[in-house]
Amino acid sequence: MLVTCVQIQTTNKTNNKMRRNLTVILLFFMVGSALAQPSERFFSKQDYVEMWKEEAIAQMVKYGIPASITLAQGMLESGNGNSELARYANNHFGIKCHNWDGPGIYKDDDKKDECFRKYTNAFESFEDHSKFLYNRKRYAFLFSLEITDYEGWAKGLRKAGYATNPKYARLLIDIIEANGLYQYDRMELISAKKAPVQRIEIENSELVLLPVKKNIHAKHYFLKTAYIIAENGDTYYKIAKEFDLPLWLLYQYNDCDETTKLRKGDRVYILSKRGKTDEKYHIVRSGESLRDIAQMEGVKLKKLYKKNELEESSVLTIGQKIRLR
Repeated sequence: MLVTCVQIQTTNKTNNKMRRNLTVILLFFMVGSALAQPSERFFSKQDYVEMWKEEAIAQMVKYGIPASITLAQGMLESGNGNSELARYANNHFGIKCHNWDGPGIYKDDDKKDECFRKYTNAFESFEDHSKFLYNRKRYAFLFSLEITDYEGWAKGLRKAGYATNPKYARLLIDIIEANGLYQYDRMELISAKKAPVQRIEIENSELVLLPVKKNIHAKHYFLKTAYIIAENGDTYYKIAKEFDLPLWLLYQYNDCDETTKLRKGDRVYILSKRGKTDEKYHIVRSGESLRDIAQMEGVKLKKLYKKNELEESSVLTIGQKIRLR
């Protein structure tokens, strides 16, 4: 009996070991099978636009980059959100690690094992993309274009070296036109819930999203523009810091430079002015310069020169009609 008992115990131990081994093998095959299956959804072009159009619009209002351009670049660079960079690094715009203190992911591109920026979520990628364009001087000329000039933006991005592909501009334009993305550049009521900005009510009771830190005066034009009224002690430098704007960009918004004196009561635009207005004319009053009119009407100075066939040396006369559109 003792021998039999020992044999039974040995058999039980062997069976237990076999069961454990079998369990491990089964788990291995189950996990392996799961990994072999596509566990992440494939996003179509339509999916991508629906997911990110509001964020693109919010970025447009905050930084002045056409929503169509942001969406088209995201679609092109991330393969509609399906690329490895988008899935594993939340990087929708292919931005590399130059001047970057955050985490990175390595991938072959123009060179082997190039470092690309890695984000906690895709919203960070959209924000960083806007700042990437907004804070670099080589892209500065783009912000003087109309917000609806997606062709100019596409060609300008290629010219400024955003991508090495010589067909980059054409690719962006084709994506915008094939998917009707230009409609988002014309949005008049902004309602992006996830935008990292504050809401303010403007004169006609519509809402606009802006990086607000003090009272903003906004007027409803074709898109939107906004300005603050300078107070005692304000300088362009101080306002640029307050609204987290590059000083050169604030100068560009206001058609001025470091020699321009800021006075109490002056308008200081914190978003780009338009190329036209709802009014047809402005009647020149005593002491007004063309820049004064540009600031008062919220129109870009260079557009006024062009529309009225004037030069910087031109002298305005009281009662003169200045075309605004």
